[in-house]
Amino acid sequence: MQVIVNWRQSVALVGTVLKYLAVPLVIPLTVAVIYGDDIAVFAVSIVATVAIGLTLERLEDGSDLRLKEAFLFVTLAWVGVSIGGAIPYLLAGYGTPSTVGLSLESPSAVVVSFVNALFESTSGFTTTGSTLLGEISFERHSHALLMYRQLTQWLGGMGIVVLMVGILSELAVSGAELIDAEAPGPELNKLTPKIAETARILWSIYAGITLLYIGLLYALHLAGLAPEMNLYSAIAHGFTTLPTGGFSPQAASIAAFSPAVQWLVIPFIVVAGTNFALFYFLLQGEYIEVFRNREFQAYVGVIAGIAVLLWGLLFTGTAPALEYGGVTAGIVENSLRQALFQTVTILNSTGYATSDFAQWQSWGQLLLLAVAFIGGSAGSTGGGIKIIRWLVLFKAARRQLTATVYPDAVEPVRLGDTVVDEDVVRAVSSSNTRPATTPSTGQNARTAAALSIRTHDSVTHPCIRWARY
Repeated sequence: MQVIVNWRQSVALVGTVLKYLAVPLVIPLTVAVIYGDDIAVFAVSIVATVAIGLTLERLEDGSDLRLKEAFLFVTLAWVGVSIGGAIPYLLAGYGTPSTVGLSLESPSAVVVSFVNALFESTSGFTTTGSTLLGEISFERHSHALLMYRQLTQWLGGMGIVVLMVGILSELAVSGAELIDAEAPGPELNKLTPKIAETARILWSIYAGITLLYIGLLYALHLAGLAPEMNLYSAIAHGFTTLPTGGFSPQAASIAAFSPAVQWLVIPFIVVAGTNFALFYFLLQGEYIEVFRNREFQAYVGVIAGIAVLLWGLLFTGTAPALEYGGVTAGIVENSLRQALFQTVTILNSTGYATSDFAQWQSWGQLLLLAVAFIGGSAGSTGGGIKIIRWLVLFKAARRQLTATVYPDAVEPVRLGDTVVDEDVVRAVSSSNTRPATTPSTGQNARTAAALSIRTHDSVTHPCIRWARY
């Protein structure tokens, strides 16, 4: 059977996305003006992005966006954003022949330059955290380019398509289909009756927490507790902590900053790995909804349990006292901070590090490896398999063991008081037994608008209703 897809409408919407992508480019352009570097790079990037977007928009034929076109649009949107996002890197000279060992006359020079720029852009928007920039320093790269690099992770953290659904009226009608197409979860549920409003709420929460985090980082600087954490660094790290992306304008990442900064980063990584719908419930005064959430309970339990074990290993083994700014941090404080930081950052695939855990005891390394495969909460920007999937898998495994003793017993899989649909159990069981790749946050943020969110009329997917218990 031939499937007819209206590609023109999907491509036209990609043009709209690219057109709006030029708006956040004002941030690195402002940085370029302040520091006097790469002004032309970002001015031209804005013009080029808008021009490409307007050109693609001309393909629009006015037809409705169906599910088939939604799937195509989501795929093309991420490809288009990654390609469009490579423009500043290309114009700034990143990946030029001299940086990759090729001569200007080499026929491979242009290809290598584009591929490197595309890699950096894709890694940023998907919050994967891999980089080809080499040594990160302001001597090698401009303040504006590094700020742009951080910004791509923040935009990709909650999801480009989710953002577009929230701000574009033409996507409001098909918003559910778009987020369903983008999210790797079984079914979409909403915080509010209108999916566009849900998208705006989630992005507002995301932006609000980011602003709070930036303000607190800069407050440490003003208080003299973090001399290196100036306003630029605070904004840059604000753009990468909440999306659990891991980019940093400092070569040493968070390890370059004082213990006070590291202590502040820890709870915000925990926040990033928490289901963002729970923050909506907090704002609504539904505190019980949060603390009765089984995945949240398991999430906090995993962090506490692993951190305590690592603390014990570090305290009795390899953790030295740390001197920073003439003040020596005791072994107890340092080992606790290192244990907590490495636990939360690896659990959520954040990409930050404050310690060379390759030098840790083998048991500590094994614990961190196990944590990497657990992941954060569904509906968060954290990476990994996700805790809710492990909960369902363990419940299903226990039921299978019970069935060997009591073959005639009928025992549904429950999360709290909610019975999980058998289709969901089978889907989770099969996905968790496939060959695994390295946990990353490449598919993280789209889940934030589509998974583990209940509606106020309680019409929810069986796998999602667990959020209430």
